[in-house]
Amino acid sequence: MLQTAATTTSPPLLEQKTRVSSIDVVRGLAIVIMALDHVRDLLHTTALVQDPLDLNTTTPALFLTRWVTHFCAPTFVFLAGTSAYLSLQKDGNYARAQRFLLSRGFWLMVLEVTVVGFGIWFDIFFRTIMFQVIFAIGFGFVVLGLLLRLPSRVLGGIGLAIILLHNLLPPVGPAQSMLGKFAYSILFRPGFFQSSEHLSLLVAYPVIPWLGMLLLGFGFGEVFKRAEGPRRKMLFLAGAVALALFAVLRFTQAYGEPNPWTAQETPLLTFLSFINVTKYPPSLLYTALFLGLMFLLLGFLNRVQNGFTRFFSIYGRVPMFFYLIHWYTIHTSMLVMVLLQGVSWNDLPFGSLEFGRPKTGVGLEIPFIYLFWICLVLALYPLCRWYGRYKAAHPENRWLSYL
Repeated sequence: MLQTAATTTSPPLLEQKTRVSSIDVVRGLAIVIMALDHVRDLLHTTALVQDPLDLNTTTPALFLTRWVTHFCAPTFVFLAGTSAYLSLQKDGNYARAQRFLLSRGFWLMVLEVTVVGFGIWFDIFFRTIMFQVIFAIGFGFVVLGLLLRLPSRVLGGIGLAIILLHNLLPPVGPAQSMLGKFAYSILFRPGFFQSSEHLSLLVAYPVIPWLGMLLLGFGFGEVFKRAEGPRRKMLFLAGAVALALFAVLRFTQAYGEPNPWTAQETPLLTFLSFINVTKYPPSLLYTALFLGLMFLLLGFLNRVQNGFTRFFSIYGRVPMFFYLIHWYTIHTSMLVMVLLQGVSWNDLPFGSLEFGRPKTGVGLEIPFIYLFWICLVLALYPLCRWYGRYKAAHPENRWLSYL
């Protein structure tokens, strides 16, 4: 049976009859911040020719615009595991939960390389297949479904071990064949593979490191069954431990981050170097930093009920719905922007690793990126609120749980 925190001496447990509101709020905040990154990816003037995290060429504003969005993927993946735990506790039917996790996992993996992929590239020939966070979450659900009978603390322990140890793996596997290299990449390390002139495979989110976060989130689900006071203390403790681990290992540069920090010309740039951690694949220190911040946010928002939390919880209840719509909205807006800036339709580049935008000569500066992002989020609010209400009012339509 699944382990819980229930003992004769443990804090009282909450009965899971309603959603944990702080999870929805933090997930909603994460998906809104994520939209900023995608707006920058497609619309910013130098998005295709400049690394925003390269301290030799970036500005603090551009660096932080990119860096803050690192918060999103670990939050989604971790809370996906936590939500799976809470759903299982609420329903109590292992067989049904297993079927759902397996079917939803495969569905997400297919969705990534079809509907999501088309939203990113707008290429009817699908000449670029990119494996991103949705694919990684789908893989994680499949593995979780297969291992669901194990105690939650065992699964959490496996997840923690993956997070702590996967940095020991080499950047490239021993296989010499293209298939072997691709298999190693899809599991452990990012990679790019030109399968043919008309097909490129880009592994951005290797699944095993992200599986560690999802399993840890599942094991951590027990904390959300506790009463508010003990739950809040556990969240703050987890956040403090994660951030302390980050600070000590980052300062000493002993382990867990392949990108060393260095002293820069100014204290601000030195600080930016210190917090510039590796996302692809997620290093131990990347994970510790951003999960630590997530824990603190969950702790601070644990008892808060106001306009801020109600606003972001709307997005947090329908994250996949928002995710799909926002890609198509941003990409369509990008094409309109490029055409308005004088590029003819026939000159739009489409194909392998191309999504219809010239690399230079077009785009918006940072202040307009933020303005567009705010307008996008507000414009999608009524749709997300409507879909959230429709979904809640029709629990009999099980297909709604897939979107």
